[in-house]
Amino acid sequence: MDFKAILVATDFSACAGAAFKVAKNLARQFGAKIVLLHVIQQGIVARVAEHLKVTPDSLLARFRDEAQLHLDAFLKEGCCGNLEVTSMVTVGIPFQEIAVVARDLAVDLIVMGGYGRSGRGPIEEVFFGSTAEKVVRLLPCPVLCVPLAEGREVSDRR
Repeated sequence: MDFKAILVATDFSACAGAAFKVAKNLARQFGAKIVLLHVIQQGIVARVAEHLKVTPDSLLARFRDEAQLHLDAFLKEGCCGNLEVTSMVTVGIPFQEIAVVARDLAVDLIVMGGYGRSGRGPIEEVFFGSTAEKVVRLLPCPVLCVPLAEGREVSDRR
């Protein structure tokens, strides 16, 4: 299989960093471009808006700006060298947004961490499944889930 476009979903966790490192290696090997995607969870926006007694729409610009700053830092830390990398921020339910973006951009591969910032919560995974698992079930293209070995930190300065 030849990969021309690789989607990397990130929540800025160490596991997402490991996935990005793997995606960069694959992109170099296949000459592929990378699309780095962060999904702002609409449920979190709604809860914050409810707490602040404002409308969710009034918070979105601030959430998007903050997410883009994190993406820029994530990219800077990841040292992409001569790779073609674009970044995107969307709002919604993560597995659905990943699926929509993957379909719309016709990516050949999705690379994501095996679990995110919230960790591996056994209750959530048993009843709801992880975001990665939902993406695997939903999409026809290959999905590579990259675990983070315990006690290891991600370091990639290429």
